[in-house]
Amino acid sequence: MNKSNHFDVLIIGAGLSGIGTACHIADECPNKSLAIIERRETLGGTWDLFRYPGIRSDSDMLSFGYKFRPWNELNTLADGSAIRNYISDTAEEYRVRDKIHFGLKVIAADWSTNDGQWLLTTQHEASGETREYTCSYLISCTGYYNHDTAFRPDFPGEERFKGITIHPQQWPENLDYSNKRVVVIGSGATAVTLIPAMADETAHITMLQRSPSYIFSLPGYDKMTEVLSKLMPKNWAYGIARKRNIFFQRALYLACRRWPKAMKKVLLSQVRKHLGPDIDMRHFTPNYMPWDERLCAVPDANLFKVLREGKASIETDHIETFTEKGILLKSGKELEADIIITATGLNLQMLGGLKMSVDQQPRPLEGQLTYKSILVENIPNMAWIFGYVNAPWTLKSEISGKYLCRLFKYMEQNDVNVVVPQDRDNCALDDGIMDSLQAGYVQRGKYSLPRQGSKLPWQVLMHYGRDKKMLLDEPINNSALTFSKATKNRVTTKAAA
Repeated sequence: MNKSNHFDVLIIGAGLSGIGTACHIADECPNKSLAIIERRETLGGTWDLFRYPGIRSDSDMLSFGYKFRPWNELNTLADGSAIRNYISDTAEEYRVRDKIHFGLKVIAADWSTNDGQWLLTTQHEASGETREYTCSYLISCTGYYNHDTAFRPDFPGEERFKGITIHPQQWPENLDYSNKRVVVIGSGATAVTLIPAMADETAHITMLQRSPSYIFSLPGYDKMTEVLSKLMPKNWAYGIARKRNIFFQRALYLACRRWPKAMKKVLLSQVRKHLGPDIDMRHFTPNYMPWDERLCAVPDANLFKVLREGKASIETDHIETFTEKGILLKSGKELEADIIITATGLNLQMLGGLKMSVDQQPRPLEGQLTYKSILVENIPNMAWIFGYVNAPWTLKSEISGKYLCRLFKYMEQNDVNVVVPQDRDNCALDDGIMDSLQAGYVQRGKYSLPRQGSKLPWQVLMHYGRDKKMLLDEPINNSALTFSKATKNRVTTKAAA
């Protein structure tokens, strides 16, 4: 083993979470050697992988951006390239770019109790070469979906279709859709982004959905913050706007859960206002309550605008079969198409698909509890960064990174180097951590997720205010954590202060 391949902390993934976590550690724990393993040849994660037209955030950027390096533009929902540049600039500013080892897929990670460290087996995909790394602490920032394979159901008769069929996750470079008839299958965030982004260039574009989603419009430009930034220092104005947006997002979520029928009326009334009288509201009236699935945001009502102008249309129906010319619906209507885009979702995948073990014994993430939704039950020196599904992802990943810095400092001060969370109160429930969401990708993959706990610190809260207090203010020491001092071939359990 090359000694240069050993690090105090090793992060898997150079996306938004990985870079943010690395910045916290580099800034607050500068004595720790740090590396990031990234499968792709560049950083950005999701924001480098997805290249379909209109790709953008579905959360406002003031709260989706890092608190330690605020987003300083006034566009509410940023496009993919702007987010990619933001991540890249952050990595440069905090000097973590040169810590990234690109082009490496992590195949396996094994914790050795005797050695008190992780052994990672990686493959350099360009050459096929196997490379090994060791680290004292492992952090997974791989997100939650399979980057190789999207969810793609088999449609009857699709081999008969003479046009092009693509999934947004594998968008072909230089696809020419000008003056083409396009059908987008799906009703989620990707579909509502594609339709307005492509509508001006296509001959016509149709959104085909089995059932509607809740869609609401946000202003594309933050005029209120623009005014405030002229009356006070910019950093004050942006700080106020960030707090405002976090408050309103949380308030919207809580209102939807507490008064679902009333909030359904509110959400549908704003859709009706944007659509006008000529478009049937059944296409926008879901058969579930708000926040049983994620809400879809569109900037400046752009989806409703292209529908109102006739550049796009929407169909709510089931597919009977693909035909040579397009798609035949159960109703008997045929949608003619030159291009069919299957915006049918993702496949959940934890830890980027790596095989995790402890002393050569498999220890998969599924079925385990998570301690404060960061550390993993019965797995030493391992953290799993998982953001919010009911608020901007980064809010959770940021406070998780800060918590880890607190943990590292605590362990150093108490002369311990191994920590293992243990559920001594049998808190495990049968529920997964995302079971409350009815989205297809969650229900398909829920058995690959960690389990929910019956009480803290094993509950996954999805609540920024409570998580922030728990992770940043509560003492590190906890009866659910076992700390020890590992030296080669010897581990001594220590009572932490």
